[in-house]
Amino acid sequence: MAEKFRGVVNLDVRDSVPDWSPYEQPKARDGSPNVVYIVLDDVGFGAMSCYGGPIETPNIDRIAANGLRYSQWHTTALCSPTRSALLTGRNHTTNGMACISEAAIGFPNANGHIPPQCATLAEILVEKGYSTSLVGKWHLCPEDEMNLASTKRNWPVGRGFERFYGFLGAETNQWYPDLVHDNHPVEQPATPEEGYHFSVDITDRAIQYIDDVKAIAPERPVFLYYAPGCAHAPHHAPKEWIERYRGAFDAGYEAMREQTLARQKELGLVPQNTQLPPVNPIGTPQTRTGPGGEPFPELDYTRPWAELDEDERRLFARMAETYAGFLSHCDDQIGRLLAYLEETEQLDNTIIVLVSDNGASGEGGPNGSVNENRIFNSVADDLAENMALIDEIGGIKTYNHYPNGWAMAFNAPFKMWKRYSFNGGTCDPCIVSWPAGISARGEVRDQYHHAIDIVPTVLDCLGLELPETVKGHHQIPLQGVSMRYSFDAATIPTAKGTQFYSMLGTRGIWHQGWKAVTTHPAISGWGNFPQDTWELYHADVDRAELHDLSEQEPQKLNELIALWFHEAGVNQAFPLDDRSAVEILTTARPQIAPPRNRYVYRPGGSEVPESVAANIRNRSYSIGALVDLPARGATGVLFAHGGRFGGHALYVRDNRLHYVYNFLGSEQQLITAQEDLPTGERLILAASFKKDGEVSPGVATGTLSLHYGERKVGEGRIKTQPGKFTIAGEGLNVGRDGGEPVTDHYPGAAPWTFTGGTLHRVAVDVSGEPYVDIEREALAMMARE
Repeated sequence: MAEKFRGVVNLDVRDSVPDWSPYEQPKARDGSPNVVYIVLDDVGFGAMSCYGGPIETPNIDRIAANGLRYSQWHTTALCSPTRSALLTGRNHTTNGMACISEAAIGFPNANGHIPPQCATLAEILVEKGYSTSLVGKWHLCPEDEMNLASTKRNWPVGRGFERFYGFLGAETNQWYPDLVHDNHPVEQPATPEEGYHFSVDITDRAIQYIDDVKAIAPERPVFLYYAPGCAHAPHHAPKEWIERYRGAFDAGYEAMREQTLARQKELGLVPQNTQLPPVNPIGTPQTRTGPGGEPFPELDYTRPWAELDEDERRLFARMAETYAGFLSHCDDQIGRLLAYLEETEQLDNTIIVLVSDNGASGEGGPNGSVNENRIFNSVADDLAENMALIDEIGGIKTYNHYPNGWAMAFNAPFKMWKRYSFNGGTCDPCIVSWPAGISARGEVRDQYHHAIDIVPTVLDCLGLELPETVKGHHQIPLQGVSMRYSFDAATIPTAKGTQFYSMLGTRGIWHQGWKAVTTHPAISGWGNFPQDTWELYHADVDRAELHDLSEQEPQKLNELIALWFHEAGVNQAFPLDDRSAVEILTTARPQIAPPRNRYVYRPGGSEVPESVAANIRNRSYSIGALVDLPARGATGVLFAHGGRFGGHALYVRDNRLHYVYNFLGSEQQLITAQEDLPTGERLILAASFKKDGEVSPGVATGTLSLHYGERKVGEGRIKTQPGKFTIAGEGLNVGRDGGEPVTDHYPGAAPWTFTGGTLHRVAVDVSGEPYVDIEREALAMMARE
């Protein structure tokens, strides 16, 4: 109880005086505005039309026209770290989020758990009379807690959000998302063929959640955290949205940067003397190595457009068209949310904060991919195979990401991209609209700010302060400053003095208009931080960080380097970690249960995430289903793990047992029993793989045999993937296959439930020596940024 009971208690209730004040639910002040966060993903500074970009975003433009665009607003350069800062008002390392939550390494700066001493805005507002809800992406929960056996303390419902509908990790298939509703997994309400898309789904939920509150208590304010998967890979969008951009990117990414910069100057978003940096501004594999001879990361090399052949240009352009269609389609859903707020007369008194969590992503590498999972299984994309899918890019048959040249272009005019402490990773769109509280319309603000400044700004607008304690935990003071002073004062100097950066071995510090930044490649494994090269930029006039003044201003540089170490100490930013993804993955982390040789699954349960499911990689294994088959006619899925882009399944079709191993979405290896199913009780239908070699490291080969009890009824040769089936989502199912299918050969319709018999359980035996290709799993993990 927040208040002391001030009534009178006597023996007889007739002589007693009640006092309801300690028991009433919190009520917000009269006239309190709604708060809506719109958190986009991997949308660079130069992507959207209102920031001079080539992608049409009329509804986001409308928010900007009704409010303010910030031209020097910054993030941490990575997803989980920025989202933690947006919700707490503290720096990412103070939040324990030095990297993505899946890459926690067990130190105060990088443990994947936001401490309770850093309360989220939702935890604050829910105690001030706000209804709170989150739709879309969370990604503030360690991977070992992303399952039903785990604690829910770090799920949205454990961190102040009363309602949640979305996904817990870094990314999801937009056609077949890994959905969680409040605190349990759920199936999507429709299929792509029926018009399903994740962005549409979460918008429906967002409107519903607000309406549920307003129907009962019209004056009760809401805090909505709206976080679409857009525009993180995979870039999935309805084809008609992609077609809007056909031909728009044929001139290439270098030409697009020039066009975007020209528009940005016209809009007053950058100084008129801003120039573009080269497309490989910190080196290439041919020109630079680490202090110990370590290679420059291949992932961070950009191929000049002029060096591409005609097919590569067509393919690369289509990938950009798809990204653009994805973002425009998402903008259309934002328009639906705005229309609802306007129709219900809530828009004027709603504070909208629209941001991106980091710059555009360079994880597609020099060539991009139509199936990212190939990269993370060390299986090269084949140009001919990719070209054959060019008209499918963005649809259900691809899991696509563009080449990093487009990342540089969508980050124009800045250098590099997500993961880097240069502005390409950190300087991102920020739009604030509050018609009832901001008189300015459609203006640009160039005060320097950061994600940690959003919570102080919102609290300032609401007339609230950070409580001393939240849920009994004494709070670490807010580390950001309010931006409210700038709302109606265009030229007032920034209230912020200093901002430090530290991400995957890259470092930076901004102080009073100057910035020092290292050229250390992210996740390069170079180490030797004392030998880093620091560059110095007068950021007030050189936003593109093109003119290094370190030789002209050595004293200024040394002052900033010293200040970086001070800020890093204050924000518990040590130890620095630029290790390769391989080394990060091998870090020992808590596990809810140790690996075992035999896993038993029963039908009717929720999908089991791949991270805690039976691991069959590069080893012999057996899958056995215990069934009752009273008569002919049984059909459907017994066991399925993975999906269209990699997986395996045991199922019944045409009264026979089938097993398929889908190798990275490109090779369906199907084994069919040569006999009809028997009838009877307690029958075992099984598939058994005996490894006898490897065609390449980690790609096991061997014989897959099918059995009815002890009798072999079919066999064939297969190969198995060295890495995980999926980067995110699509786990293990028994008695059905939820989401996208492992194969289109299943009988019937989704979810292909087993019928015509009783499935008791499925056992997976993996008692052979396990194989984990650490490098491939690490690449997959880092892709979840």
